[in-house]
Amino acid sequence: MKFETKAIRIQTERSQHREHGTPIFPTSSFVFNDAEQMRSLFAGEETGNIYSRFTNPSVREFELKIAALEEVDDAFATSTGMAAVFAVFMTFLKKGDHVLASKALFGSTYNLLNNRLSNWGIKFDFIDPQTPKEWEEKVQSNTKMLFIETPSNPGLEIIDLEKAGQFSKNHQLIFCVDNCFATPYLQQPTKYGTDIIVHSATKFMDGQGRVMGGAIAGSQDLVDEVRSFCRSTGPALSPFNAWVLSKSLETLAVRMDRHCENAISLAKFLESHPEVLKVNYPFLESHPSYQVAIKQMSQGGGLVTFEVKGGLKQGIEFLNAMEMLSLSANLGDTRTIATHPASTTHAKVSEEARLEVGVTNSLIRISVGLEHIEDIIGDIDNALNKSSQHFN
Repeated sequence: MKFETKAIRIQTERSQHREHGTPIFPTSSFVFNDAEQMRSLFAGEETGNIYSRFTNPSVREFELKIAALEEVDDAFATSTGMAAVFAVFMTFLKKGDHVLASKALFGSTYNLLNNRLSNWGIKFDFIDPQTPKEWEEKVQSNTKMLFIETPSNPGLEIIDLEKAGQFSKNHQLIFCVDNCFATPYLQQPTKYGTDIIVHSATKFMDGQGRVMGGAIAGSQDLVDEVRSFCRSTGPALSPFNAWVLSKSLETLAVRMDRHCENAISLAKFLESHPEVLKVNYPFLESHPSYQVAIKQMSQGGGLVTFEVKGGLKQGIEFLNAMEMLSLSANLGDTRTIATHPASTTHAKVSEEARLEVGVTNSLIRISVGLEHIEDIIGDIDNALNKSSQHFN
């Protein structure tokens, strides 16, 4: 089956009620036919539902869809994207291990590495995603994992998955990719040797700003290890959220097509705007990693970033001048959202570290929604022109 068909047709087995749409299973526990079945399920000799912290039919449908769309063996769903990231670190890293991670990371992932992993005796080094030579210099005998985002949040840096995959293979590292921005519709990291793929399903997978969720996908043996860790620690996805996310995946392809269509149109408009200093979008030829982006992605994604000429002050004026766009820290919604990363998602990252990955004080991140592109451009153009009045 093709991507769109898998996203729609993978469903929980139909019940005696002959429902067309999958029902929700909002239950905390399940009953057993007899004592022997209960013993067998707990012993792992038989597969089936025991307790919704372990497994749940609604959650399992979502997991099976993620695995099919990423073209891997299995997946495990979590309550949030950061729960997924944390579960990966805690499952595969132990005291004395070392991890290499791209500098270009979501703020919470950066802080987890920079401020928390040392509590468990885990060491790390940040690497320049565009300088593979530096990766070789920083890999150590105890390095266990390479963790990257591509495209990155919010700088939209593109990392060559083929090179990263080969590097990981050469050094026998667990290669983990945060594929949140691209989704499996635009990019499938497993084709480049990725071992583990993580997602914040809260973003484009939900697509309407309703629920939170995360996912970890990969080979059966690695996902089984994650499942074992999460079964004990409890970052479970609720059945209701799983049901919403599974339904949302049915429209992921058509939504992403529209997100990408609107985003490239907006990016091209901003490139010629007199109040814009710089535009960043993977499928613009001006993007420094354009050739890599078109090699490993089918479209450029739904995020555009740009810098206004008047710096931080004009950026603030721009955000306050918006009339239609939402001012929010979320992304991947039907509604177009503007964010100021330096004061929100990356506020706890040092200014020096932010600047190294292009998160300047004047950077604006636009999560391009599904509204008509003329309305999106019109509101942004109006806000830019209004903001410029204070500086010209």
